Amino acid sequence: MKKILVLFMVLVVLTTGLFAAGVPEAKDDGKITIGMTVPGLQFPFFITMQDEALAYAGELGVELLTHDSQNQSSIQMAAVENFIAQKVDGILISPMTTDSLVPAIEAAVAAGIPVATVDRKANTDKVLIHVGADNVEGGRAAARFIIEQLGNKGTVIELEGTAGASAALDRKAGFDEVMKASNVKILVSQTADFSRSKAQNVMENLMQVYPKFDAVFGANDEMIIGAIEAMESAGINPASKITIGFDATTDAFAYMKEGKLDATIDQFPGQQASKALDVLVDFIKNGTKPSNAVVYINPLPVTE
Repeated sequence: MKKILVLFMVLVVLTTGLFAAGVPEAKDDGKITIGMTVPGLQFPFFITMQDEALAYAGELGVELLTHDSQNQSSIQMAAVENFIAQKVDGILISPMTTDSLVPAIEAAVAAGIPVATVDRKANTDKVLIHVGADNVEGGRAAARFIIEQLGNKGTVIELEGTAGASAALDRKAGFDEVMKASNVKILVSQTADFSRSKAQNVMENLMQVYPKFDAVFGANDEMIIGAIEAMESAGINPASKITIGFDATTDAFAYMKEGKLDATIDQFPGQQASKALDVLVDFIKNGTKPSNAVVYINPLPVTE
């Protein structure tokens, strides 16, 4: 009986060691390690954010572990759980939607790991800080641009971002607010999931129902580019319409140079990530909490 008990205990120890080996802990070398996860690197905006965050982390002497959630909340949830298991010093996250990552974020904080959100908010007060662009003001800026270009008359098609994402909700709120106070009519507002291909399909369908329109607003550059491609496929010169996107991506500037896109809204993703990293590192090193739990960077329209 004793032999059986000893054998059982040995097996437990070995099994525990094997499972632990599958989840490496952050190196205990005195260097701060922060895990970062973004909704998806198929979006140029998040490529820029991640690249600039990596560069800035290098300047701070911080190790930044990056993760691509492939536009799936379940994958992002698993990433945060893995960061917790790795015992990172902090987590920087742009959550897929306002609610989907709340349990994982609160679990990280309960484990003693501070969390900062960037660009997109999470519906919890447990985060150390949220740093983002003022997406409501960005939506307003896009609306003002269209109204000015149309001389405060005409019609516009609005392409919304992913349902439930704070950025999509806020940009739409700001855009609709200003439009309702103008003489420009929103013909239709429909989600295209921040996706170029989805926006192209949505725009193709909308043009059949609303063949007469004067402007298009895409809540990110991928969607406005998809809409422009749909217009070109339908034989419509995009230069004959007022078009504006959001994010100031490389592709957007290329389309602007070709005269196909009028403007985009720059929300400075690198500045967002850098500010959030500053706050996380200061808290990890010194226990300093930020004076404000929410910090917004003012987005601006760019036309060249």
